[in-house]
Amino acid sequence: MACIPLLRLSATGNLSSRSGLFLEPHVVQPKLIRAAPAKRSRSGSSTITRMSYNPTPATDRLISAVSYTLPFFNSLQYGRFLFLQYPPLGSLFDPLLPLLSLYRSIPYSSFVAFFALYLGVVRNPSFSRYVRFNSMQAVTLDVLLVLPLLLQRVLSPGRSGVGFRVMVWGHNVLFVFSVLCFVYSFVSCVLGRTPYLPFVADAAGRQI
Repeated sequence: MACIPLLRLSATGNLSSRSGLFLEPHVVQPKLIRAAPAKRSRSGSSTITRMSYNPTPATDRLISAVSYTLPFFNSLQYGRFLFLQYPPLGSLFDPLLPLLSLYRSIPYSSFVAFFALYLGVVRNPSFSRYVRFNSMQAVTLDVLLVLPLLLQRVLSPGRSGVGFRVMVWGHNVLFVFSVLCFVYSFVSCVLGRTPYLPFVADAAGRQI
């Protein structure tokens, strides 16, 4: 009869010791399991972010930005009425006079720059699509800025009257529009972004 309490004590003692052995690891293990995925997710997200970052090369940005000088130089003639009316406005473009004089000193400089940009860059597959698109957009804008001059020569509005006023207003609008397009496109290319000019970008995208 004395063995029964000993058996009960040993049984309860074994249960208590077993419960202690099985309960303690359950408290520690969830902490280890939760901490490991957090570190992996953070490292994985940083790796994906670094691999997706692909900046535009500096040479592509430079060529694209310079290509917009072609329509800009050809559009300065539209600002002569604004320069006469507001002389301080013309002084803002004085630093460009040496470059403009050099550009106009070359015979048929506009046609040479046009075909050099179109045949040498736009149709050259060795350049990236970024450079070819911006060059084509500059060429398309240059063509659109030439059309009003051809229309002016056909209509010949004269130097007075309603036709002359419409011509002056049209020149002023074209000059402001061309300057805004140049600033927007030039800054975008320097920053490595793609400028999209209204109507011009769609026409340029079809040619690439």
